[in-house]
Amino acid sequence: MLPSHNRFHYTPITERPAFRWPGHKQLAVYIAVAIEHFPYNTGGLGIAYSPGQPHPNTYNWSWREYGNRVGGFRLLELLSDFHIRPTVLANGECFEHCPQLMAAYRDAGTEFVAHGMTNAQHPNGLAEHEERDVIGEVYRIIQEASGRAPRGWMSPGANPSARTEDLLAEQGFVYTLDWPVDDQPVWMATTGPPLLAVPYPHEVNDVPAIVFHDLPAPDFAEMAADNVAEMLEQSQRQSLVCGIVIHSFIVGQPFRIRRFRAVLRQIVDASDEIWFTTPGEIADYFTREVAGPPQSSTITVRA
Repeated sequence: MLPSHNRFHYTPITERPAFRWPGHKQLAVYIAVAIEHFPYNTGGLGIAYSPGQPHPNTYNWSWREYGNRVGGFRLLELLSDFHIRPTVLANGECFEHCPQLMAAYRDAGTEFVAHGMTNAQHPNGLAEHEERDVIGEVYRIIQEASGRAPRGWMSPGANPSARTEDLLAEQGFVYTLDWPVDDQPVWMATTGPPLLAVPYPHEVNDVPAIVFHDLPAPDFAEMAADNVAEMLEQSQRQSLVCGIVIHSFIVGQPFRIRRFRAVLRQIVDASDEIWFTTPGEIADYFTREVAGPPQSSTITVRA
């Protein structure tokens, strides 16, 4: 046998119990906006618009900062126009750096998903005590700023460590978006309580699509629309989850917003068949109505 993560067993999509989402809907759709902050004049991780330039790489920092000053507000307006409750993947540093933006999303009823302190630092490069401190700090910041403790986590850079799930369960998180393995939620074993992996879009995501693969704005919009349309057809056989992830400094650019608006209009036209929701609401409903956390597990998790 090859080495395993030992978090969950393989289960094919063809062998799942039948269920429906609220309102007898078959497809759950959430739209997540990533709001991130990066240090100036330092190295660190994160995608680069102008890779290879020495620090201070002002151009690269400014590209990403545009999302906090302009793009994030425009995307909130866009989602509000279509009455879609936002999900925000939030760096903890943003609550101090751009509090007006975070307050605007809070007032719109946003579900905040903890997204580390900054995307310049990935969990996979931290010692255990450092990662535990980061998870606890962003948990505290979101709780104080929004009045509600975050229940979900998404690792910066989508790059969790081998112990991230254990530390999340220890802190009290309910779900993670770090494992894009399925179109339905999956229970994961930890050294503490089970953790739910809510489906996350690895490809219908503007970082891999636009930044890494140079997909033009119309093509990204078409891809998002096609993904929803195809999953809506597939969901007639079994209920599924479809996420779309956009970043405030990528789709938050005006020419991409224009194309993405057409996508939302097309998706909302099928709203009678879609449950527009958030990852936390998906986790709650799945746990309560479909499959609660396993009482015991034969999976042995690495300590």
